[in-house]
Amino acid sequence: MKFSTDQINELNALLLYDLKNPLDGIKAHRNAAPEMLAAIERLFDKGFITLADGGYLTDSGKKAAEHAYTLLGMLK
Repeated sequence: MKFSTDQINELNALLLYDLKNPLDGIKAHRNAAPEMLAAIERLFDKGFITLADGGYLTDSGKKAAEHAYTLLGMLK
């Protein structure tokens, strides 16, 4: 089993969030890469973020982002 391209894009989208400042959300602009826009929308559909174009992390989104940052750190 391996990460799909969609899952990697979702992990990268989670890494856009600053975990040290939960009041810093993100806003995906229409000129962003289509794969990133789709990843952000999927994160919204999964309940990890508050808006389909970004917004803030939900509680489960914060946990997912923490794990994404941990995994990234372990792989470096």
